[in-house]
Amino acid sequence: MGIVGGGIAGLSGACALADSGFQVTVFERRPYVGGRASSYEHPGTGETVDNCQHVLLGCCTNLLDFYCRIGVSDKIRWFDKLTFVEPGGRRSEIASSALPAPLHTAPSFLKAASLSIADKLGIARAMLALMGTLPPDSSKSFFDWLREHRQTQRAIDRFWKVVLVSAINEDLERISVRYGAQVFRESFLKSADAGKMGVPAVPLSDLYASAIGYIEQRGGRVLLRNSVEGVVPNAEEVVIQSAAATGSFDYVILAVPYYALGKLLPAQNGTGAVSTALRQQLEQFESSPITGIHLWFDREITDLPHAVLLDRTIQWIFQKSKLQPQRQQGDVQGSYVELVVSSSKSLVDMGRQEIIDLALRELAEFFPAVKTAALVKATVVKEIHATYSALPGSDSYRPSTHSPWPRIVLAGDWTATGWPATMEGAVRSGYTSAQAIADETSKPRTFLIDDLPPKGLMRML
Repeated sequence: MGIVGGGIAGLSGACALADSGFQVTVFERRPYVGGRASSYEHPGTGETVDNCQHVLLGCCTNLLDFYCRIGVSDKIRWFDKLTFVEPGGRRSEIASSALPAPLHTAPSFLKAASLSIADKLGIARAMLALMGTLPPDSSKSFFDWLREHRQTQRAIDRFWKVVLVSAINEDLERISVRYGAQVFRESFLKSADAGKMGVPAVPLSDLYASAIGYIEQRGGRVLLRNSVEGVVPNAEEVVIQSAAATGSFDYVILAVPYYALGKLLPAQNGTGAVSTALRQQLEQFESSPITGIHLWFDREITDLPHAVLLDRTIQWIFQKSKLQPQRQQGDVQGSYVELVVSSSKSLVDMGRQEIIDLALRELAEFFPAVKTAALVKATVVKEIHATYSALPGSDSYRPSTHSPWPRIVLAGDWTATGWPATMEGAVRSGYTSAQAIADETSKPRTFLIDDLPPKGLMRML
């Protein structure tokens, strides 16, 4: 089996197939795996940086299964508390309690200083509406839904926006009402376990490099620095034409981003109208960027390992020195933090130094220690095509795993996974593509893991 693309979708599909006795070969054009969830040595700093901070939630059942499969579950640090920081430094915390779901976060939510009583009553009313059936994907945005449910502007800015823009990487006005509702129901309402946040304790490429050994131990290969130029299917096999070699495979998974798929799609042997329709579907996708701002200080600027930052351009801080202790050497008291700006359209055309200056000004509003700390080095990483945009109505053009060509299947978080652009969605697509191949052979299997079941009162709701 050939897999084009060593991102999360390709790796999860390859590992599932390898575990079932299939011999797989993964083609990856870069010298490391992980795709958009990867890390590399930055030439300007000499440091290993993630292309963007990635987090997961307890409701990501398939991603957690993949981590367990490749033996990296112990490299995830879990947190059951979120800290929201306002300019000026005031903090609010949302954490679980002993109350049954969906009330498990109610005590801390009621104490949150960042929201008024009117804000909280409106949020509670909207949450009640989310406990029923998920709304269908339509032309309605989640922002429209919030307005219909009479949310205050502060509730939108300090609660709904900070969660959804980070989770889906898009502006509220451009998020499908279905996927906005799904994020809150799966993570906030179902159970306390579903909402726990996991942060990788190692650089992302180190995390996913374990998949290489997993595949090789089962007779497969992962070919790095190996760019694929085209695929040619016929009734008996699919030929992969790569820069280094040409090989024939029984089946091929194309696990590349939607914007890279078009040049790989075969020009022949497809079902004419269907293949044309797929190309038209791909043309409807849009991307949304993420910007990571990496700062190294000569001292610690906060005691928090991570936090949500309210009312400013920068949205999250992750203190890598605490999250990845191996980065702290000896008695050095320095601090390495990454600031994240999701849906960072306003930063795309800004220069590196301009972004760093903006980040330092804003960061000092939350943590005054920044004013006396010395900035040792800094860099900015822009991921222009970080995710596809889960626009209202986007389900109408997300393709299924099956392609118009014989023996070729598709994988990627942009396919019809039922989830927005997340690592969980990527693994679901990888597992679904592996299942499609297994169903065509004498080794049918189900790889997808069920969602977390609701707990507490949510079982009745």
